[in-house]
Amino acid sequence: MLPQSFSSLDRKRRFEGIAESTYELIVIGGGITGAGIALDAVTRGMSVLLVEMQDFAAGTSSRSTKLVHGGLRYLKQFEVGMVAEVGKERAVVYENGPHVTTPEWMLLPIHQGGTFGKFSTSVGLMVYDFLAGVKRGERRSMLSVSETLKREPLLKQEGLKGGGYYVEYRTDDARLTLEVMKEAAARGAVLFNYAKAESLNYDTNGRITGITVRDMLDGEVRTVTGTKIVNAAGPWVDQVREMDKSKKGKMLQLTKGVHLVIDQSKFPLRQAVYFDTPDGRMVFAIPRDGKTYVGTTDTVYKANPVRPLITVEDRDYILKAIHYMFPDVKLSAADVESGWAGVRPLILEEGKSPSEISRKDEIWESPSGLITIAGGKLTGYRKMADTVVDLVAIRIQEQGGQTFGPGITKNLPISGGHIGGSRQFPEFVRKQADIGAAQGIDRKLAEQWAQMYGSNVTELFRLASAGSDQAEASALPVSVLVPLMYAIQYELASKPTDFFIRRTGSLLFNIQWTRKWKEPVMDYMASVLAWSEQQRTEYARELDEELASATQPIAQEQSEAVSLSQDSTQEKLSS
Repeated sequence: MLPQSFSSLDRKRRFEGIAESTYELIVIGGGITGAGIALDAVTRGMSVLLVEMQDFAAGTSSRSTKLVHGGLRYLKQFEVGMVAEVGKERAVVYENGPHVTTPEWMLLPIHQGGTFGKFSTSVGLMVYDFLAGVKRGERRSMLSVSETLKREPLLKQEGLKGGGYYVEYRTDDARLTLEVMKEAAARGAVLFNYAKAESLNYDTNGRITGITVRDMLDGEVRTVTGTKIVNAAGPWVDQVREMDKSKKGKMLQLTKGVHLVIDQSKFPLRQAVYFDTPDGRMVFAIPRDGKTYVGTTDTVYKANPVRPLITVEDRDYILKAIHYMFPDVKLSAADVESGWAGVRPLILEEGKSPSEISRKDEIWESPSGLITIAGGKLTGYRKMADTVVDLVAIRIQEQGGQTFGPGITKNLPISGGHIGGSRQFPEFVRKQADIGAAQGIDRKLAEQWAQMYGSNVTELFRLASAGSDQAEASALPVSVLVPLMYAIQYELASKPTDFFIRRTGSLLFNIQWTRKWKEPVMDYMASVLAWSEQQRTEYARELDEELASATQPIAQEQSEAVSLSQDSTQEKLSS
């Protein structure tokens, strides 16, 4: 199949033509699960259409703890098979996209009376290394008190007995989703953000045959037919099931997790830490690009999942946890630069209590033939997709369609990951920094681009050469203009929130940068994308609302804020 455009410049024309084809698979939902399904299906030779009513990754897939977990905590529930599968899958995600995933050594401090004892932690981490197939150089070690404090001097010393030291993998969840999408587009999948499945269409026998889609940017509507429809809408899967009249039995229970971002000058954390809180939960504190981010909370959520908000209670809970484990760090609410709240769609069966919420992904088929995938973890997205597309392939064949082979994504680099594997990545970055510097780009900037965009950095270098005149005219430096041009032309960015939140992450981790450049960025996008005055006003309001929600916690939320047990949902929210 021919590569498909992933540019906002021709988005309108392409959307108007989507009804001209019948697709073997239509995917509803543009988070990491939908992205993985689209890539798996198109690499098997299926014709694929994916629609997402917001921006790609705008829901759960940009609001996680930004870790590709190995499933360590599953050992506490003796879910050995889960640990083995998730741990090994983590390495696959890393190898296929080392520019968006990186090893992060994690310190697990052991305190008297804490959740983890020294012996149980040692044995648990050793078993974990074995089950997850952890590389020799990344296997756990147990640390003495002095070794633990050497790695992180800010830790609470009272009752400290030592620490466990093991590897997790840090990721940029939104960019991981985008790179999977871009690889799918390069292989022939047709993908649209801001395209809402407004209704499901059926034949006279009640079998689902397609969807009616509305372009949320200009209101255009198209009816599209497909052999199989997959509902991968994350927090909205039950709404799609309601449209299908098949919501019964198991359903979603949304839970909210909040993270706060603090500058390293206020919280100079050296080392990622996974620690106990006074109420027996576990929280992550992770250094990243001159900031420290900490989370997560864990409450039942029943409000609108489009923009979950941070409450004062959420903020104070995390600050209390920081003060408990890092008593010499004197933080106030004024020291919090930004934050984000996300919801995780967990699965609850009718008649069961919240403590019985499932951590696993599940697949349902309705009488109409709609296939729904719900639950699961960021780490397992590729494996979930493989399972879903296996089922899709069987159903297509049963309906008289062609036969498709097994999935091939286990050893398939995603967009930007075509650099020869993780071992080659440091040398790749060094060489690209040399190339960029020889072209006249600041060497540090060229290196940052290579690390962030991987093998796609050559396009940014090309844009830097082509856009030198535009930089002066747009009042944007090359460091801002080139990623913006790339986001519009190669990553389907249509709004300023797309650029500042999911293409660069700056609204989360460098909010001053967002404030500094928001006006000239909007000027440039308005010009290039031919926004109407109404669109500019609306998109500016959306960005201001996102800035406000990242920095101004609300007093209370119109939802039931019931704290859930650690064992039921913490592992889900933290990935």
